[in-house]
Amino acid sequence: MNAFSKHASLLLAAIFFLTGLAKLAGLEFEIQAFERWGYPLWFIYLVGFIEVSGAVALLFKQVRALAAAGLGLFMIGPVVTHVLHAEWAMLMVALIIMLFSVWIAWQWRKMVSLPFLIK
Repeated sequence: MNAFSKHASLLLAAIFFLTGLAKLAGLEFEIQAFERWGYPLWFIYLVGFIEVSGAVALLFKQVRALAAAGLGLFMIGPVVTHVLHAEWAMLMVALIIMLFSVWIAWQWRKMVSLPFLIK
């Protein structure tokens, strides 16, 4: 695996870690966004947990492709939300992050190693 894709996966991990942390911290702008979209308050913490968990999983090369693929699928939610609420600038950001996740998953697909999970 080349250095660029390794650093790209670290950047993706940082993006998901920081956005997830903002949700878990209950920052006001995150709460306002979830209220504007009509989602219950508990949902912000679930999303934050998924984002932080995915970011941590991206740090381990054995599961990096699976984590990135999962996060790419997860990003369907924000994409749909931004379309439904006509938030076009945020839609572009969500699409870029989604495509970035899929690209990381593709780059690291041959490194998936699950024997440590199966004993």
